[in-house]
Order: sequence, then C-alpha cells, then structure tokens
Amino acid sequence: MMPAAQPNLQEETGMAYTEESVRQLVEAQRRYFRSGETLDVAFRIAQLKKLRQAVLDRQELLRQALWEDLGRSPAEAYLCDIGPVIVEINEILRSLRKWARPEKHFSGLMCFPSTRTTVYKMPYGVSLIISPFNFPILLTLGVLAAAVSGGNTAVLKASSKSSASTRALKQLIEETFLPHYVTLVDGGHDTADLCLAQRFDKIFYTGSPAVARHVLSEAAKHLTSVALELGGETGNWCVIRKDADLRDAARKIAFFKLCNAGQICININQIAVAEEAADAFLRELKAEFVRQIGERPEENPEYPKLINDRAYDKCERLASAYQDRVVFGGTGNRASRRFSPTVLYPVGIDEDIVRQELFCPLLPVVPYRDAEVDRVLEVIAEREHPLALYLFTSDMKWARSVMAAQQYGGGCINEVCVHMMVRGVPFNGTGHSGMGAYHGEWGFREFTHPQTVLTGRTFWNLPLREHPYTGKAGERKLSLLRLFER
Repeated sequence: MMPAAQPNLQEETGMAYTEESVRQLVEAQRRYFRSGETLDVAFRIAQLKKLRQAVLDRQELLRQALWEDLGRSPAEAYLCDIGPVIVEINEILRSLRKWARPEKHFSGLMCFPSTRTTVYKMPYGVSLIISPFNFPILLTLGVLAAAVSGGNTAVLKASSKSSASTRALKQLIEETFLPHYVTLVDGGHDTADLCLAQRFDKIFYTGSPAVARHVLSEAAKHLTSVALELGGETGNWCVIRKDADLRDAARKIAFFKLCNAGQICININQIAVAEEAADAFLRELKAEFVRQIGERPEENPEYPKLINDRAYDKCERLASAYQDRVVFGGTGNRASRRFSPTVLYPVGIDEDIVRQELFCPLLPVVPYRDAEVDRVLEVIAEREHPLALYLFTSDMKWARSVMAAQQYGGGCINEVCVHMMVRGVPFNGTGHSGMGAYHGEWGFREFTHPQTVLTGRTFWNLPLREHPYTGKAGERKLSLLRLFER
C-alpha cells in the first residue's frame, strides 16, 4: 500500500517551482523507490491498469486539449495520441510478467562447480521524462507506461507550448497517482533546468538535437543513463524511383504531410524523386492533397494548426523565400495558425532548406536522374542520421539492400510511418536522431538494468584459478582451461 500523499508544493505555495521544491519532490520519489514497493510486478500491473483507465475516462478532456493546442479533429486525436497509449499499455500488460521474470543461465565449465547464474531486471529508480508538444499525450503517457513497467518512479516534465494538453495531463496524473510515485511538473525551460540539476537515475527526453545536447551535458554531471528520441538535424528523406507506383506514393505522402501539419519527428522532410517521374508524381501529389483536405486547407477545420505564432512565422518565411518555386499551396491563415501543405520544386540537394528539419507543412522536392540514385543515397549517408527513411519503388531487391546498408532510426518501403505501430519492435533513432529504444518490451528494457548474479558452491571447488601458475601444476591448469574454453 502506498504511503500517505505528499503535498503538491507548487499548489500549496501558489508559486513557481524552485530548486528546493524540485529537490524535495525527487527525494520523496527516491525514498518511495527504496521502500521496494515498485519492484513487485503485480504492483506495476495494477498501476498500468489505473493509467489505462484514467486515459479511457478522460478521452473527451484529452481530445479537447489537443484541439485547443494543435487543432486536432477527434479522429486524428485518437489515431495519433490517445489510441496508441491504450495499445502500448495493453501490449505491456499482456507480457510484463514474462519480461520481468529473472533469466536463468548455465554458468559454464569455466565457473565449475558454480552452475547457476541469474539475470535480474532491476529498475533504474527515479526517472525524468521530458516530453514535447507535437504528440503531448502519447509521448508523455506512452513513455510513462514504459517507466512504470520497469518498476521506476517518474517525474514528468510536459511541454509549456502545448499548455492545454499539459493542464489535462497534470489533472490526470494528480487524480491517478500520488506525487511520490508519479508527478507532473509544468513550466518552461527554467523548470526543465531545475529538474535536470537534480540527480535522476534515468532520463528520457523527446525533442530537438539542440536541446538534447544540453540534456546530455546536465546528465553527465551525475552519470545518469539517458534515452533520446530526436527528429534528426537534416530531416527524413523519401526517395521515389521512376518505377514506383506514383499514385500510391502520392496518396500516402499527402496523408502523412497533412497529419499534425507536418509536426512529426518521423515525417517526410524532403523528397528526392527521379526526374523521369517528377512531373507525373507532382500531378498525383497535388490531386491527393485536394482530394484529402480540399483546395483551401487553411480554411478546413479538420486540418491541424501550427503550435504557436513563432512556428507559423518560420513556416511562412521559408515559403516566401521559395515563392517562385511553390507548385502547390503557399497560403496560410495566421489567425488560425493553419498553413497549407506547400510543395517546393525544383530544389537542389545542397540547398539549405533540405539540410534542416522543417517540422511544418513545407515539402521540398529534389529531382535526380534515376540512374544516379546511388549518389542521392551517398548524400543522405554523409549527413546526420535521420529518424526515418522512406523508399518507393517496385525493385524490392534494391530497396531491401538500401534499407540494410543505410543508417537511420526506422522506415518503410512503399509505405509511410506505420513501422512505428508494429507491436514487438523497437522505435528510435541513432546519432543525431536519438539513442536507446522503446515501445513494448524495448521500453521495458530501456527502463531496467540487467543485473547478473552467479550462485557459488562451497564444495567441489577446483584450484584452477589459484596459484601456482607455473610448473607441472600450471601446465595441467592451462590444459584444462583450454579444454573448458571450447
């Protein structure tokens, strides 16, 4: 049973968080973790069920918050944020007892007469989860589910940009968990820095590579284990060969670029299309945008909005700089912060706009000669590793060879984004697009440390490891050791 509730320091004082109040919060969680209650798998399962029910009971609250922050329609809110949390928790609940079970191993002849070794899956302890604005429900509660499955406590730092979602999450967490087990702190970068100044046992950050450097720097002061889920500094490429099904590619790409108005870490940042198919592909892409969202997307209430004025202004500024190459879109409504999906063509592979993560509805299209596709892949490989890579082609042998050779977080052949919805597989990037992995068992692994324990025996111990190492005794020992190593 949980100890009595600890006071919510911010609510009690009516003041912003301070270094002392955050320190007390972390220390309360550390004391609770050391009580050992979170180690019980039955306890973790009960908490995950509470979290799942809390989400189910507050779906309308969460949907309204996502509408206020990002202009998400109810269907998109459930598809992208609320539903995946339920799916994630259900996957964990189905298999957590199996994942958490200590592993038994034969110790090997080198360890004789000790034959049994056990690997325990130990939680790190007190975790800090820093979540972003673009999927504020999924990327907060989905990561929390992984932390809980591992037996950790958690401090959640939700984004100040998605303020309505943060308020809804704060209410959900406070009504579901006691603060010495799970708590959510709000506020801006100053609050995040107050958290990072504390000694946590695990940090999970989702956001930009620039802020990730700061997170790593602060974590290094305490040698804290860190997982990073980042978008990649040079964006996610989509490569379209001349033999691709252009209508199918356009349909999927249009859906993906419309989703959350392009504010997705795995979204297509730029397209490289074989010039032999470029005109036909652009016709199909324009037709798909119109079919799916209408001729004036910025006036369609189903179309999501950019998170704030700053994001809108950046998008508008970049579109204006390429006004002479806008072949679709290029219009927006600043009052509603909706900017139409905007296709820029032709764009050179070395231009600045394809060397940065855009995180908006702009879509630069780079033409190349199909026979020179290997050069395009070389350029992608030379830049920072993307979080996602997408290929459209009918040449499966070529596509599989590319996917097996490039470095990226995850990706699809003749599809977009749905690789991250597959159960039982890891999700995350590498290098500038992240480190670590989560979803399902991979999330459990990310929040636990495997501890190896050998059980010794007090009889039949051989003197192989003991001196002397020379003479006939040493020769006999060496012969046996070589035999055991086979």
